[in-house]
Amino acid sequence: MQTFINDFPLPYLEEDRVAAVNGDFFIQLGLIVMLAGGLAYLLRLFRQPQILAYVLAGILIKPILNLISQFTTIPGFNILIDQSLINSMSIFGIAFLLFIVGLEMDLKALRSVSLVSSLGGLIQISILGTLGFLVALLLGYVSIEAAYVGLILAFSSTMVVMKILSDKKELNTLHGRITVGILLMEDIVAILALIVLNSTDFTLSIIGLAILKFLILFVLAFLASRYLFKYIFRFAAKNQELLLVTALSVCFLFSLAFNYFGFSIIIGAFIAGVALGNLEYSFEIIGKMKSLKDFFALLFFVSLGMGISFAAIKSNWIVIVILLGIIIFFKPMLIMTICSVFKYTKKPSFMVANSLAQIGEFSLILVAQGLALGHVSDELFSVTVFVALASITLTSYYMEYNGFFYRILDKPLSLFDKFTTEGLEYLPTEVKPTIALCGHNRIGYSILRDLRKVKKRVIVIDYNPEIINKMVKEGYHCIYGEVTDDEIIDRMNIKKLKILISTIPGLKENLYLIKRVREVNKKVNI
Repeated sequence: MQTFINDFPLPYLEEDRVAAVNGDFFIQLGLIVMLAGGLAYLLRLFRQPQILAYVLAGILIKPILNLISQFTTIPGFNILIDQSLINSMSIFGIAFLLFIVGLEMDLKALRSVSLVSSLGGLIQISILGTLGFLVALLLGYVSIEAAYVGLILAFSSTMVVMKILSDKKELNTLHGRITVGILLMEDIVAILALIVLNSTDFTLSIIGLAILKFLILFVLAFLASRYLFKYIFRFAAKNQELLLVTALSVCFLFSLAFNYFGFSIIIGAFIAGVALGNLEYSFEIIGKMKSLKDFFALLFFVSLGMGISFAAIKSNWIVIVILLGIIIFFKPMLIMTICSVFKYTKKPSFMVANSLAQIGEFSLILVAQGLALGHVSDELFSVTVFVALASITLTSYYMEYNGFFYRILDKPLSLFDKFTTEGLEYLPTEVKPTIALCGHNRIGYSILRDLRKVKKRVIVIDYNPEIINKMVKEGYHCIYGEVTDDEIIDRMNIKKLKILISTIPGLKENLYLIKRVREVNKKVNI
């Protein structure tokens, strides 16, 4: 089987290669979209994630068509779904999604979380890879297959996580930036793994050459972004249709260039997005691309559902349960521990861990390449597809209701509290603060500029340790933590407060903060 080895291959039966007996691809696509749309509407009524509807559409499309063909009296309604074409189109969903993510990416904002993203990400990959390798050996896999299992467990889904964070407008939150940073580190390691495993000669020279090629392409993208694209898009922006076509051209240009040099097209699409992200027209491009991205992303999740082999699942259910246990329980605990060691509070650490509790498209790409090279069996491929599907579906619930899960697990996870607060409270003078600023985001930063003259009477509360370190250098009173934490609220010196300013977006958090402050000091201005 040799299909899209550098991108996103999924298994399909030989008879699926037949486009249709008496129907063309447009009819197939229409049936898939109608089924996915109906299921999405139904699940939305019950407030369930739409991703689940798309996966169910992939699972049900073939049985439904078989059932219809048995009972229908319509002549020539015997339609076979050509999954190879669906897989091909699903590649566009991943590419367009990462293109938009690149456009929305604020690399300057990632600098503040670069240490936990790079070093923490590498620690996580190393531990999970080693654990997966050892567990696979115990389960009876040979060494090369065990190596693939370790890599499969190490990588999360950039596409799914980015989509959910983007839909929830959480890409620029603290946990969103840490998550994105770790995902980028995972993707870089995955690219190197793809290149190394594709070669029969695992040498440092091959790895070094791959890194060199990637850096050359990245530098070219940077130079084009700085000296070329701003002039091209200044003219293209005068016509909205030309703006879209030009942006798509850049996306495909980078995708093809990266593919030519042995990288995945989706990485090329992401770099293209980053290259255009600093343009003043980036928001217009994002608005025009989102509909395309949503449509092709639908096909990505449908293709996941279509790729499941229930016979392989039945015979390997023990392996599936063990791998899911590692992904759903061990992996989040490991990530939360790493974030806590880097002095992030319990809540953002939990949100990051919650977001990464799955395996993703790079895991599927790796195992598909291994299948094509004869490194892994068909059964391991099917197991990987099912584990990816199950973990991605569960992640959509985790991230949709992360506040609910955090409230339930708040006390059981209290052991992580001891990692976070030491050395991150700063009260430089004996003067008791009378103004409390909760949340140092863009609005809080603007407010703080107007309070510089009364700096000694201001206390800043924020759960981003980088912000606290910055405020410490500027001489402000600081407390590091969540405003919904009773201990943090008690240390705010509520009795002496005259003004309370909160820029925190959450309604429930603000209502709780107001209630707790009012219980102690009814005269404070809020």
